[in-house]
Parts: sequence; C-alpha cells; structure tokens
Amino acid sequence: MSVTLKRRLVLAIPALALSFALHAQEKFIVLASTTSTEQSGLFTHLLPAFEKKTGIKVRVVAVGTGQALDQGRRGDADVVFVHDKVAEEKFVAEGFGVERKEVMYNDFIVIGPKSDPAKAKGRDALDGLKKIEAANREGKAAPFVSRGDKSGTHAGELRYWKSAGIDIDKAKGTWYRECGCGMGPALNTAASMNAYVLADRGTWLSFKNRQDLGIVVEGDTRLFNQYGVMLVNPAKHPHVKKELGQAFVDWLVSPDGQKTIAEYKIGGEQLFFANAK
Repeated sequence: MSVTLKRRLVLAIPALALSFALHAQEKFIVLASTTSTEQSGLFTHLLPAFEKKTGIKVRVVAVGTGQALDQGRRGDADVVFVHDKVAEEKFVAEGFGVERKEVMYNDFIVIGPKSDPAKAKGRDALDGLKKIEAANREGKAAPFVSRGDKSGTHAGELRYWKSAGIDIDKAKGTWYRECGCGMGPALNTAASMNAYVLADRGTWLSFKNRQDLGIVVEGDTRLFNQYGVMLVNPAKHPHVKKELGQAFVDWLVSPDGQKTIAEYKIGGEQLFFANAK
C-alpha cells in the first residue's frame, strides 16, 4: 500500500465514523400512509411543522391503506396513518396497533366526463353508480376506473357498489378498468380514458391533469372519509420507535397539529378537516 493511500485512509476513517455517528443520532420515524395524503400535498405542508417542533423527521411510505396496514403488521413502520375505519379497528383488535385515534376527514367524490354519458350527476352516490353500470350494460361509452389496490378508496368503492345492489365481480366487463395504482395515477388514467372514478376530494383539488373531467357526484353523507392514526404495537415489534412514534401521534391530535391540518388549502379551499377527539 502506498504512503499516499495510507494517508487518505487515515483521513477518511474519522470522517466516516463521524458520518455514522451523526446518522445514528438522527431522530426519525417511518410512517406508512396513503397515496391520498401524500399526493394531495398534505405531508409537504404538515411534516416540516412537526419536525420544527420536535426535531423528529418523518419518512413516508405512501401506498394503499391495505398495504400500509400490512407494513404495520410486519413491523416495517412505526406509525400507520390511513382511512379505512373497519380495517383500522381490526388492526388494533389483532394487537398490531396500540390505539386508533381519529385525526381528520374529507369526502369522496365521483369524478367523470363533463358530458356525463351515464347521466349519473347528482348527490346520490349509489344512484350514480347504478346509472354508470346500467349505461355500460346498454353499450354506452362510460368506462369506470377502479384503483383495485386494496386502498381505503378501493375498499370504499367496493362498499358503494355492494350497497347499490351491484355485484361488481359479475357486472364488470371491459368498461371496468382496475389499474392497481394510487389515487393520482388513477385520476390520470380516468383523464386519458374520459372515464368515471371514485376519488378523495383532497387529491382531486391538487390534481392538475383534469382534461375533460369534473365532479359528477358529491354531497352524499355516505361519502364521508375519515382518517385515523395508530402507533404500531412495540409489544409485537420491539424495534418500533415507541417514544418518537407516539410523539407524532400526539402532535397530530394536539391543537397545534389540528390547526396545521386545517390551514392546508389549495386555491383557498380546505382539503382536510381536523376532528380529533
């Protein structure tokens, strides 16, 4: 080994050790959450305020609610922040989450072509879905894009079809397109196909590629969309960062966190409404 190389190694080793030490000292948690919270831009607004307050960084993994809960079950996240109350309560009942706390809500809306070939426009979500299915059965061009990804939005969509009296597994044909994707890509797919799609209002308000799409159904109380947060149970996964994760949960439901959520707006329109108890 040359003298020059030895000198370089002598200089490099302390710097490398310092880098590892600083990395080890960095306070962070892994948050498994939904594509709607991420793609709506909420986290870009919310997380810097939390980090400034606590010094804790949040690394977000944005997937569908079902996948986020699975990450929690595997211990691949410290906190889960999603929107499927039934699935969340099951997650806690099975011992994977410590406690479910409600954080905020918005609503689902049915997006579709402004020409509305299915004549689905109105305030009744179930009637709108019935008309979309009937239009396609009659051969009218009214395709529907489903997220098909076991997300909270997908779970809601399946509940609405069922409540409308439609067995979507039997009724779906080429008109029913399952993209297996997040909310933003699903909206992009609907825009390219001039199709209907169920979306959360937050992602729609931040969505730019609308082309000929508009809101077709809104205002139905059944479209209420509640979000909840849970610390992953350290009794199941001892490596979970209990104190840091709990600090994030507590901040979200605190007056400061709730105020920060309420302040997030696009074009003057509020995307999420804080309702922690």
